[in-house]
Amino acid sequence: MTEFLHADFLGQAVWLWLAFIAIVVTLLAFDLGVLHKDDREIGVKESLWLSCGYIAVAAIFGVWLWWHLGSARGIEYFTGYIIEKSLSMDNVFVIAMIFTFFSIPRQYQHRVLFWGILGVIVLRAVMIGLGAALVSQFAWVLYIFGAFLVITGIKMLWMADHEPNLENNVLLKWLRKVMRVTSQVRGNAFFVREPDPATGQQVTWATPLFLALCMVEFADLIFAVDSVPAILAITDDTFIVYTSNIFAILGLRALYFALAAMIHRFAYLKYALALVLMFIGSKIFLVNIIGKIPAVVSLGVTAALITGGVIVSLWKTRSQPGAAPLPDAPRSTS
Repeated sequence: MTEFLHADFLGQAVWLWLAFIAIVVTLLAFDLGVLHKDDREIGVKESLWLSCGYIAVAAIFGVWLWWHLGSARGIEYFTGYIIEKSLSMDNVFVIAMIFTFFSIPRQYQHRVLFWGILGVIVLRAVMIGLGAALVSQFAWVLYIFGAFLVITGIKMLWMADHEPNLENNVLLKWLRKVMRVTSQVRGNAFFVREPDPATGQQVTWATPLFLALCMVEFADLIFAVDSVPAILAITDDTFIVYTSNIFAILGLRALYFALAAMIHRFAYLKYALALVLMFIGSKIFLVNIIGKIPAVVSLGVTAALITGGVIVSLWKTRSQPGAAPLPDAPRSTS
């Protein structure tokens, strides 16, 4: 048993992976089974406290990694955490748009986010595993990732003021084509059994809550295409990449209800995120010119860009009125 626990798995001992999984499972079980076992609206204050708890756990885990694996891995972990946390903030804008589009009542939004987390944990594991395998086998793939990040950053700067049109989303059109979808939510249910208007027989219907869950998962998949190459450009340690990703996502979902109420105050954050992607992507090409940029420098530049984006956003929008609350009454989605 001791040999198994100390065996190497993706660059780190098995017991390290098991410890991380145990922490995540405990957090999710506490979240769903204790804090949110009933459907209810989550206020800004609760969202902030819950987020602080997740951040504290992530920070303690990072300090422990710093002590156990050394300062280099510790810095890589915190750099990856900040990058993923920052990039995922852009996901909040899209999630809020999805909930508004489907008119998901606030008391059911946490249910969608919680089950969405489970999908994210699996999807990120697959994408990080594939990305790490490609980089380890073909070093030149990292340059493709770098170019992709730079191009994405430039595109992000160009499209910062544009919002996606969910009505024309390919996935949403396909789901509505292949599934029966109710016109309104049915409590907290993702699926219900109701009569078919044509035959009168009881059939299974998907609800707007399920469509929202699918769209949230799809949005995270799209954002992972940016964030996974970004962290792989920082470190080649799969354990550091995955743990920093998951802790950042867990904390951000907890912070969602606070951020969603203040989205209008972060109007310029997307520009900072675009610059972060361009910086991380450029690092890969600068290795052959000025040598490898230390992880602590990457951490400092990333933190400075994000902090600058937040400060500029708050200053520029200081005179704007508060955001309108999300609607509680569902509307038709058919």
